Amino acid sequence: MRTRLAALLACVMSLTVVSAPAEAARPAVALGSVVPAPVQVRPHGSAFRLTASTVIEAPPSARGVAGRLAQALRPATGYRLPVVHRSRPGTPAIALSSSHSEARLGAEGYRLGVRASGITLRANGNAGLFAGVQTLLQLLPPEIDAGTPQRSRWTVPGGEIVDHPRFAYRGAMLDVARHFHTPDEIKRYVDEISRFKVNHLHLHLSDDQGWRIQIDSWPRLTTVGGAPGTGVDGAGGGYLTKADYRDLVRYAADRYVTIVPEIDMPGHVNAAQVAYPELTCDGVAPPPRTDTAVGYSSLCIGKEVTYRFAEDVIRELAAMTPGPYLHIGGDEAHATTDADYVAFQERVLPLVTKYGKIAYGWNEIAQAPAAHRAIAQYWGLATENATLTAAVAAGTKVIMSPANRAYIDMKYDSTTPIGLSWAGYIEVRTAYDWDPGTHLAGVPESAVLGVEAPLWSETLRDLDDIEFLAFPRLAALAELGWSPARDWESFRTRIGAYGPRWTYRGVDFYPSPQIAWAG
Repeated sequence: MRTRLAALLACVMSLTVVSAPAEAARPAVALGSVVPAPVQVRPHGSAFRLTASTVIEAPPSARGVAGRLAQALRPATGYRLPVVHRSRPGTPAIALSSSHSEARLGAEGYRLGVRASGITLRANGNAGLFAGVQTLLQLLPPEIDAGTPQRSRWTVPGGEIVDHPRFAYRGAMLDVARHFHTPDEIKRYVDEISRFKVNHLHLHLSDDQGWRIQIDSWPRLTTVGGAPGTGVDGAGGGYLTKADYRDLVRYAADRYVTIVPEIDMPGHVNAAQVAYPELTCDGVAPPPRTDTAVGYSSLCIGKEVTYRFAEDVIRELAAMTPGPYLHIGGDEAHATTDADYVAFQERVLPLVTKYGKIAYGWNEIAQAPAAHRAIAQYWGLATENATLTAAVAAGTKVIMSPANRAYIDMKYDSTTPIGLSWAGYIEVRTAYDWDPGTHLAGVPESAVLGVEAPLWSETLRDLDDIEFLAFPRLAALAELGWSPARDWESFRTRIGAYGPRWTYRGVDFYPSPQIAWAG
């Protein structure tokens, strides 16, 4: 495990170390102590106590969500918590219903009611039930995340929560190209982000340093581009087979997370050109790159093989991706002329549509008229972008990821042992204190699909590194995507109370001195 000594020393004077506290020292969880903050919270009545007699009631259509709730509750409580279709009268029950009809809840909202006699969780569908389950788990004592039997009073505060998301798209991005992260590491990340109602995981699958997804029609992409010695510093070899990828897609879907694959082009293609020199203009393979420079590679825009390559990759990736989006990159194509860049996008963006997906790219794609039917991911530092504003007026939708707010690979401060700093230092409040709906001049909230937190992997080597840079900032960004309003003082208290849950689960989070961590 990578040592976090530098960061911990920076925090030690202002932080109480989180430990597994005794039951008597743990205050009761308040009904509103949830991240992301719910839309409406109405405390009232008596708390519900989970006991050995409690059952989980769910219709057949919701048994998957009910079973996941039971799996989350059983290890720490030691209770059986059987999942039943109907409970007997008088039996204490957590009752799930996915046939609720309430328009304002939408597909992901829920209504949670807690009384001494039982808990009801209602939603219009299973995605809403899953979101409600994440809230319910946060209303139990933190020891519920211990994974082993604990002595605790398993109570849930009484009242009602009505909740639904502000934005439909709430995402995290993980770069597996510059350093390959294993399927198990990716699954662990899915587990953690889904707890905060993040519903998309964008996988950056190719870059100059490596190619990480099997493409049958171009097999050397992975046998060469994913070989040992690829990645930054030659430390990140590996790739996802199609079986690996499909398994990840299923795993994420079980947690109501949609996988968004990205193949970056026309720039960031050095690994592809090492494997297939015909993708260069002179037909000569470039040397492999393991450094962190950007902007030097480009597909050859005038060669037809470029478009055969692009179409083959898009076709195969679309065929194994059930989600609606396919990301084609498009950033930092400094080695491509402006005219060639637009010509490339005019041919390639429609290929995504041809294979049944919604085209998605970094905000540079807005230069091309074809992007008017696509999604542009804004990653700039400024609060205005004339090209993107014009594209939005013509129909482009936007995902907000301003690098100086949402790039969670940035260092927290000058003492952070890993991460970059080109977009500035991003402490937790910096990540939290902005509004995705008003951030970019000329881009109204109606054009914003949501917010995403990219995590680039130049300095990452393992799961601990992922967790350390992601948390707690990803939770802050998740709240911006879900909750209707921001309240920093409330958030720092709620995420501070959440800290022991990360500790129980072994998550290597950054103990920011800005947060009021629970002792």
